[in-house]
Amino acid sequence: MLIIGLAGKTLDDADRARIKTPQVSGVILFTRNFESREQVAALIESIRAEREEPFLICVDQEGGPVQRFREGFTRLPALARLGELYDHDAQAAVARTEEHAWLMASEMRAIGVDLSFAPVVDLARGNRAIGERALHADPQVVSTLALASLRGMRLAGMAATIKHFPGHGSVAEDTHFDAAVDPRSLEELRASDLIPFADAIEAGAEAVMMAHVTYPAVDALPAGYSRRWIEDILRVELGFRGVVIGDDIGMAAAEPLGSIAARVDAHLAAGCDLLLACSPAIVDESIAASAKHAACDPARVALLQGAVASTWKSLEDNPQRHAFIERVTALDKVIA
Repeated sequence: MLIIGLAGKTLDDADRARIKTPQVSGVILFTRNFESREQVAALIESIRAEREEPFLICVDQEGGPVQRFREGFTRLPALARLGELYDHDAQAAVARTEEHAWLMASEMRAIGVDLSFAPVVDLARGNRAIGERALHADPQVVSTLALASLRGMRLAGMAATIKHFPGHGSVAEDTHFDAAVDPRSLEELRASDLIPFADAIEAGAEAVMMAHVTYPAVDALPAGYSRRWIEDILRVELGFRGVVIGDDIGMAAAEPLGSIAARVDAHLAAGCDLLLACSPAIVDESIAASAKHAACDPARVALLQGAVASTWKSLEDNPQRHAFIERVTALDKVIA
């Protein structure tokens, strides 16, 4: 049920013990874990050696401001560039979005990463944490481009994680540091922020990551702690049958429930399958809190494992990839 952060660029004995804990279903890697492509690939291989059953290696490799691995990988433009292109040339934007997603996912799969938590389908409406990570302010445009992203990721063998449900883009606060409250009604959300989620779910998105945002007109609890949002709306109303992921339990906006143990319990009670414990400082406490809960069903974890993967050499020898890189990276130069 836990996806944990690691402190360093190699595993120590404590890391190995944590990875072997049945309640740990995966790890999430950050810039602190990265030195070079060769080093991070070796780190991933060493993690794999500790677990035989389905186990996830995850990262946030969206592009733009959120790209954990940079040196040796394609420097991907922010998703906002794709939305800006859409306003000039919708057909080209759809093509570039699919290429952007394929580049990201194929490079991650080539080094053994299962899952990059993407795409962001929040609306570009001024949130401090989302910013250029959002594709567009118009939910219909976001839907169109998100579906292109899903196609590109799947061609590279990666499942899609749409985030942050039910929509983080329309509040100003950054939930890493502050509580966030969206006062709109469910009807207003259905007519805006929920549209890209509904469309991506219909297209078969494999995972949904919850927002640490409270929508008091719908439920008094932040969405990741809310059975109303997860069970009634996401599962029943929208028909989602995939994996529900709770965002990092170390964020400030996750604190209303109190202790780490209380946050773990509340997320699981609400219907989350997997939880992020990104900071190494909270990992041991999170593991201790998870001990009374059954481990996540390996079959659900397996839904998010990577499929086909090219070797890095085959990527380098692929002329299509070079054409994609040229077209996608040009967006940072062309779109003002």
